[in-house]
Amino acid sequence: MNLCALCALCEDFKDISKMIEVSHLSKRFGEFKAVDDVSFSIPTGQIVGLLGPNGAGKSTTMRMITGFFKPTSGTVLIDGIDITQNPVEAKQKIGYMPESAPLYADMIVEEYLRYVALMQNQNPDEKIPRLCEECGLKEVMHKNIAELSRGYKQRVGLAHALMNDPEILILDEPTSGLDPNQIEDVRNLIREIGKTRTVIISTHILSEVEMLCGRVIIISKGKVVADSPTQELRERYGHAETVYIQLDGAGEDEAKSAISSIDNVDSCTVTEGDKIESAQNAISLLVSAKDGQEIRPELFRLCADKNWTIYELALRKNSLEDIFHGLTVEEK
Repeated sequence: MNLCALCALCEDFKDISKMIEVSHLSKRFGEFKAVDDVSFSIPTGQIVGLLGPNGAGKSTTMRMITGFFKPTSGTVLIDGIDITQNPVEAKQKIGYMPESAPLYADMIVEEYLRYVALMQNQNPDEKIPRLCEECGLKEVMHKNIAELSRGYKQRVGLAHALMNDPEILILDEPTSGLDPNQIEDVRNLIREIGKTRTVIISTHILSEVEMLCGRVIIISKGKVVADSPTQELRERYGHAETVYIQLDGAGEDEAKSAISSIDNVDSCTVTEGDKIESAQNAISLLVSAKDGQEIRPELFRLCADKNWTIYELALRKNSLEDIFHGLTVEEK
């Protein structure tokens, strides 16, 4: 291979490896810093879950990536194009569907999609039938958007986002309001889209992230606190197994301090548990052990010595919910 061909190949690889490049991104609203020095890059063909508690800064980050918000500092490159300096060129590569898609409620679905197609210089006779099939809109093409269920409105919003065949698709709560069958249809569509496009999904349904996303980015207090392939997340930011214990007779700080003093305990985190009518003050904790040590006998003896009542003591695999809670618990 000659040098010119090698350089061209390197340029192609560079484009693929960094379809979205976020560098030291920050956003202030007055004195409040919503996003604080966030950096990450996403290649083509990767489906990424962007997670965070309410108010953590993930929606603000998405809006800066799409060009809706101008960063206070930092840069966003879309396929190498600075979205602040060249917004029109960069935005042509992006399809964006907000959680509540801003549709024109007084228009017929087919008329609305035709309007969107013409607005984006697309051929409506070519694009609308394909999107109608992909997004499952055949039954409602003749209906007024105001008459549609939330699920169908989401589908219309997704068709809008896909109209210009974007290289990047950014979805905010894409399955919100859908029934189980519709959710599976949309998930399959997202999987298919992700084979050739970069997809960012913001959702509160963490099981959905595990099923759809090959990578997870978690934002808390405006900062990235985790960025890892989904299957490696437990190993990097948690433990493969933890002990869940629900007890009564101790306060959170007292229980955490006592449990953390056990030799083989690595960490102890307060979590949410089922309410117990007869023990309104019962607390739930996730306890991880060092090097996979067995700690349940020590936990039982500690509770017996302290005269604490145990309602549940069980070994369980760390879920994405547990890791999310552990990384963002201080957000509360």
